[in-house]
Amino acid sequence: MPKQVDHRGRREAIARALWRVVEQRGVTQLTMRVVAQEAGMSLGQLQHYFASRTAMLSFAMDFASEQTSVRVHQGLEKLGDRPHPRDVLRLTLAEMLPLHADARATSRMSAAYVLEALHDEAVHEQARRGLVQGRALVEQLVRQAIADGHIDSGRDPATETNLLLALTGLTPLIELDVIEPQDALAAIDVHLDRLFRST
Repeated sequence: MPKQVDHRGRREAIARALWRVVEQRGVTQLTMRVVAQEAGMSLGQLQHYFASRTAMLSFAMDFASEQTSVRVHQGLEKLGDRPHPRDVLRLTLAEMLPLHADARATSRMSAAYVLEALHDEAVHEQARRGLVQGRALVEQLVRQAIADGHIDSGRDPATETNLLLALTGLTPLIELDVIEPQDALAAIDVHLDRLFRST
């Protein structure tokens, strides 16, 4: 009986190899040949799964987003049945920052993807769609928190969403050792405290 090949597993292994290349060597080293070497396979084997660098990068970015969602979901389970929206937003924002190894890998992957998107129309559209969806989820949380009376009804949900997501801009400050991870979390906490202050 022929051996069953886990194609999804192979693609995920390639994606993780790509993350390692980005994290350890930088996006300038991101070639299919280098990723194949990192994944322990030949270039031909890699090309069996991805016909182009763009296809490989797009899958790796989608997989990074999935892994972030998994971590957020696991964090939400720890918060209990009806977590406070402040805690949900804090968890979501924290997972977007490079505060631990997995988040650091996906954060660097995201940075590489954005750079690629600036010069590739197909990647640009895919990256934009992902960001639009992610932003919509955060705005939905904000709108629900306003509707439930946790946030002042006078606040504009779109503006508050933009301000919350602006906190993810702390990423380069963490990565380049300008601030410590706890400083980023402190900034998130102060902002959330102001947003959720009782009226």
